[in-house]
Amino acid sequence: MARRVTHRVLFASVIAILSLLPLLNVNRAILNWVFLVLLYAAVAQSWNLLGGFGGQVNLGHAAFFGLGALVTRMLWLGGVPLAVALLGGTAAATTMGVLVGVPALRLRGPYLAIGTLAVAEILRITVDNALPELSSLPAVSLATYTIIPRYYLALLLTAIVTMAAWWLTRSRFGYGLAAVREDEGVAEAIGVNAFRHKLATFILSSFFAGIGGGVFAYYHVSFYPSFGFNPLWTFDPVLITYLGGVGTVWGPLIGAVFFLALREALAPGWERCIWLVFGVLFIAVVLALPGGMMEAARNLLRRPDSGLTSP
Repeated sequence: MARRVTHRVLFASVIAILSLLPLLNVNRAILNWVFLVLLYAAVAQSWNLLGGFGGQVNLGHAAFFGLGALVTRMLWLGGVPLAVALLGGTAAATTMGVLVGVPALRLRGPYLAIGTLAVAEILRITVDNALPELSSLPAVSLATYTIIPRYYLALLLTAIVTMAAWWLTRSRFGYGLAAVREDEGVAEAIGVNAFRHKLATFILSSFFAGIGGGVFAYYHVSFYPSFGFNPLWTFDPVLITYLGGVGTVWGPLIGAVFFLALREALAPGWERCIWLVFGVLFIAVVLALPGGMMEAARNLLRRPDSGLTSP
C-alpha cells in the first residue's frame, strides 16, 4: 500500500513540475526537447501496452502512428478544428487496429511480427506514392506557431497512456492479459478468453499510437506524409521500452529520457553511427539486462550493501 501511494505521489509531482515548466520562461530548445521526450514516451508506452503487458510483438506500430498523423494533418490543414481533427486521426488508427488485429492476432510468434510489419510497409509505400509532396503549415499558422499548446497536449497524452498502463497492472483485465502473456494455453484453461484480451489491448495500443501521431502532426512545421509511417516509429518505441523496462509502467518514461539524451549527445559528429550504437545497446540490454533500467534499479535497491531498501 505504501509503495502504491509513493508511486502516485511521485507521478503527480512529476506531472505538476512538467506542467509548470512552460511558465518558467525556460529556453525554447529545452521545452522542445522535453516535448520530444513526452511524445516518444507516450508512443513507447502505447507499444508497451501490447508488447510488454500482452507479450504480443507488433512491428507495425508505425501504421497506426502514421494514420493518426496523416488524417489529423489533412483535416486540420483543411480547416477542421484541431480537437475534431485529432478525433478523426485517432478513429482512423483505431479502426485500422480492429481491421489488422482480428486476423493478425490469430498468428503467433514471428508470424505476428512479420504480418504487422508488412501492413505498415504497405501503408508507407502507398502513402509515399499517393502523397509525395511536402506537407507544410500555411503562412498564417507559421506566424502564430508556438510550442506551448503542443507541449501541454503531449503532456496530457503521456499522463493518460501511463495511467492506462498502471490500470493494466491492477485490473482484473490486466491480470488476465498477464496470464495470456505467460502461457496462453493455461490462460484459456482457467477461463480467460485469450483472443479477446489480445484484441482489446491491440485496439487500445493503436488508439494511443493514433493520438501520438496526431500530436506529431500538430507539432511539425513540415514533413512528408509518408514519414509518419517510417519504421523508426516502430523500432524507436521498441528500443525505448526495452531500455527502460519492457512490461513496466515507468520503463518507457525512463527509456525515452535516456534515448533522447544519448541521441542528442551523439548528434555532433556521430550522425552516421547513431543507429549502430543504439543497435549494439539494444542487443546488450536484451542479453544482459532483459528488464532494462527498471530491473537494474530494483537490483540496486535489493543489494544489502546499497544502504537502500526496496519500495
